[in-house]
This record gives sequence, structure tokens and C-alpha cells, in this order.
Amino acid sequence: MNAKEISLEENKIKPIVDMLNDYLANYQIHYQKLRGCHWNVKGQNFFTLHIKFEELYTNAQVTIDEIAERVLTLGKPPHSTFSDYIAEASIKESQTIGMKDMDMVDVLLDDMANLIELERDLLEKTAKVGDDGTNDMVNRFMQFKEKNTWMLRSFAGKK
Repeated sequence: MNAKEISLEENKIKPIVDMLNDYLANYQIHYQKLRGCHWNVKGQNFFTLHIKFEELYTNAQVTIDEIAERVLTLGKPPHSTFSDYIAEASIKESQTIGMKDMDMVDVLLDDMANLIELERDLLEKTAKVGDDGTNDMVNRFMQFKEKNTWMLRSFAGKK
């Protein structure tokens, strides 16, 4: 399949595919960080955060699959190696072993802010080229993160 088969101009969609691969790389690093937080959370907030982190990484896993499938729908291969993810992602790995529970929340809030920034950029660019499919998908992912950002900030007592 290529972009033309779904009525999109390939020369206009290539930058979108590149952005989606960058988005995918960032999501993969975020996903692994969520897994690390889930596995390594300790302290008085264990039960609450262990469940919340599992919810977030389960959602991230589905999101990653949808991003990769969208790249394929647009006619290109998605990145699929950790070396690509680490090289391309603006989100950096974190050592979650020994990290305090509320520090985990802060690190994940930073990740979500970075992802939301990427999403807003994608929304702007996809709207300009008429890629409503990618736009709708990214908007849905952003709304989930916006809500969970609010929830985690409320949990942490942040404004």
C-alpha cells in the first residue's frame, strides 16, 4: 500500500511518516519506562501506582501498535529496533530501580508532556496535508494523556 491508494499525496505525507516514526521511538522509550515503574514501585503508594502504571503501559502498548500500523498504512516501514528508538527519541531512558514512587510520577509526567508536544505538532502538520486518519488517531492518544496528566498531577498534589 502507498499513500496514493488512500488519496494522500506521497510527497506531502513523507514528513508525516517521519514524524510518526519519531513519535513511535518516543512512545517505545516511554512504554519501557512505564514498565520499569510498574515493576519497581515501592512505598506507601505501591498499590495505587502499581495499578495505574499497568493501566498506562497497557494503553501505551496498544498505542504503539496503532502508530506502527499507521506508518504501514501510509506505505512505509515503522522503525522496529531499540537502537533506532534510543537514537531518535527526545525522551530519554530512566533507571527506575531505586527511584522513589513520586519521582516516578514526575518522570512520567515529563514524558507525557513531551508526547503531547509531539502530538500537537503532528496534529498541526496532518491537518495541513489533509491526513484526517492520522489526525484523528493522534488526537485520541493526546486526549488520553491529557486526562491522565491531570489525574497524576492531582494525585501528586500539583497544580
